[in-house]
Amino acid sequence: MKRLLTFVATVGLAAAQSTPKYRIVDLGTLPGGDFSQATWLNDLGLATGLAADKDGTQQAMFWLGMFRMNIGTPGLNSGAFFVNNLGQAVVQAEVASKDPNNENFCAYNTGRLCLPYLWDRGRLVPLPLLGGNNGTVGSVNSRGQTVGIAETALHDPNCPPGISPAGTGPQVLDFQGVVWGPQAGQVRALRPLGGDTVSMAIGINDSGQVVGASGTCANTVLPPLAYGAHSVLWDADGTAHDLGNLGSTAVNMALGINNRGQVVGISSLHPDSSVESGSHAFLWTKQSGVMRDLGTLPGDVQSVAQAINDAGQITGVSFDDHGNPRPFLWQNGVMRDLNELVVGGAPLYLLFGPSINAFGAIAGFGVTENGDVHAFLALPAIGKLADASFREPVPMPQNLQQVMGTAGGSFRIGMPHRR
Repeated sequence: MKRLLTFVATVGLAAAQSTPKYRIVDLGTLPGGDFSQATWLNDLGLATGLAADKDGTQQAMFWLGMFRMNIGTPGLNSGAFFVNNLGQAVVQAEVASKDPNNENFCAYNTGRLCLPYLWDRGRLVPLPLLGGNNGTVGSVNSRGQTVGIAETALHDPNCPPGISPAGTGPQVLDFQGVVWGPQAGQVRALRPLGGDTVSMAIGINDSGQVVGASGTCANTVLPPLAYGAHSVLWDADGTAHDLGNLGSTAVNMALGINNRGQVVGISSLHPDSSVESGSHAFLWTKQSGVMRDLGTLPGDVQSVAQAINDAGQITGVSFDDHGNPRPFLWQNGVMRDLNELVVGGAPLYLLFGPSINAFGAIAGFGVTENGDVHAFLALPAIGKLADASFREPVPMPQNLQQVMGTAGGSFRIGMPHRR
């Protein structure tokens, strides 16, 4: 495995030196379902995500090429958000039991409990909380360490009483970013920055460095939107570092970290910035010690960087002033619309590409000509495939916001699940 991953990293680094071209694979939907979304792709080609079943419930999914596997759900709805190279995946599930505080931690607006799981060797393993009722997942590294968010038992009167733009809330309890494992039953809280009261953990690398956000219950929004006052990097020993910002503490979130310690995410440019505008994708490195503004695609007003591989290729999403998304690939200082890198035609208009593996392959989701949302794989085109001519993709539908259901999930590792 170590030799294979070294080879993969070498290939990925070579691919990052030139402008890539991609072939698109439409992963389709479950029989009778109307949408699917891919959330992550490991270096061996295994993708995670979710798909609607014929009864409308959401099912956590694996795809390996065109082979698909319904992981199933321990409750009503579930989604798989990350898979490591050992095949371990993190799963969020909405279960049948009602939340005693009528919270909506899973953002389905049902008032039911939201619980985190690790899918390991064919079984779903519940992950422990911190005394509260709900939790959700971020990612898992090659050592089996999983990160996410768990509620504490502390009632916080500063939590907002209403529903957030992403569909979570009303929030009653505080929450902390956590590291689960690598041994079963292990859970460790990641303390927020000094002066803050809550934290969130989304990404982890193989060295155990974790990224996420820190703030108060009043200024921090849970996934799927996911932002706080400060972007944070936690060292393997739990020491927290404020990564700064691009202008203000209104909207900040570190979403991805590679094995070189490079961090990507979103940060607001102005004190009055909102999550809908005035926030840009960033890249942070230890060498520079500051955030680099990656800008947006031409004509857009907002962007978020969601993932970075060890070759330094970054994927994310850029939005126009109407909230319409386009996935981007950033490398060698240039941001490109993924739709414009496709050769041989595409069966989808690509919307989000939240994951990029060491080979430069991208997983995400787009919309068909009929308006259905489908998961896709964007595979680097090599040899004769790279010589195919570019053809316009399916046009962006006029009712895109309706098709997506809600734009609130755009920062949930790129996953705006529908309700």
